[in-house]
Amino acid sequence: MNANKENKRRNYFIEKKFQTQFILKFCGLVAGGALLTIGLVYYLASKSTTVAIVNSRVIVMSTSDFLLPMLIQTVLIVMFLVGIATIFVTLFVSHKIAGPLYHFKRTMEVLEKGDFSSDFRIRCFDQLQGLADKFNAMIGRTRQQVNLIKSNFTSLKNKLDSLSQDEVVERRKSALLELKNIAEELDKIINHFKS
Repeated sequence: MNANKENKRRNYFIEKKFQTQFILKFCGLVAGGALLTIGLVYYLASKSTTVAIVNSRVIVMSTSDFLLPMLIQTVLIVMFLVGIATIFVTLFVSHKIAGPLYHFKRTMEVLEKGDFSSDFRIRCFDQLQGLADKFNAMIGRTRQQVNLIKSNFTSLKNKLDSLSQDEVVERRKSALLELKNIAEELDKIINHFKS
């Protein structure tokens, strides 16, 4: 049960800019569809006439003029309800994209600091699962390479440290000292990575 709580999202606006634009684009589609519907019905109905009884009077008018007020009211109500549904659906759909993007960003910040010690995971029902698998494989391969470099470097350093300077011909002492300095610099660089 505790693991289920950890998987539950607490914040639905993770990447606010992306998710807001995503929602607004779909709401724009709903509004555009509503306006197109009004325009098409009005145009198609303008070629016919309707006899209507308004306030006990018989009136002959074009069907488009008769339908326009009801059409506008109906479309506005439907557009409002579909717009609300669109907001919720796009929020949850965008959340399945924005969540992994947020997680990618945070993991890259950790990797940038040289920490390759943990694997990359996103929730199984989030989008970008294939990319997450490739990213995790890249982290694993990099971790493997760093460990190999560390292992080889440790061997090299142990061999250099085991040589005594008395054993080396006088003119080669400076070369040995230079190698040790390079090894120390490499040691600093390699220890930047964690695995």
